Amino acid sequence: MTTDLSADPFYVRYYTGHQGQHGHEFLEFEYSNGRLRYANNSNYRNDSLIRKEMYLSPLTVAELKQIVSSSEIVKEDDKNWPKKNIVGKQELEVKMGDYHISFETAKIGSLVDVQGSDDPDGMRVFYYLVQDLKILVFSLIALNFKIKPTH
Repeated sequence: MTTDLSADPFYVRYYTGHQGQHGHEFLEFEYSNGRLRYANNSNYRNDSLIRKEMYLSPLTVAELKQIVSSSEIVKEDDKNWPKKNIVGKQELEVKMGDYHISFETAKIGSLVDVQGSDDPDGMRVFYYLVQDLKILVFSLIALNFKIKPTH
């Protein structure tokens, strides 16, 4: 396994957000060239923008690629997915091998929203991939950054 991730064309970016009474609130993460960047902006109760950045090991990157690849998201098309609306939107962009795909859809509240869409199979692939990516990213952040250190 190569340790030079700077030349690897694999890329993934996820964004979910909306413009509301508290301003532009969003969650976004992006992986590229060995680096994972994370941002979370919530103005609720005057919270501020949280930004985290870390470099991933080749083994962790291989797991990230496996999650994306095994989801088979590259076989999906968002043309029949719910369009972004006042509730917000989600975006997913992936560059992997010969594929460069980009999706945009409304926020998904639960599997009920997925089942009620015009493309429940495609939306289910998207929904579970996003859940898997969030779990990985949140776990990496929790492992690498201590918000309240203990002594």
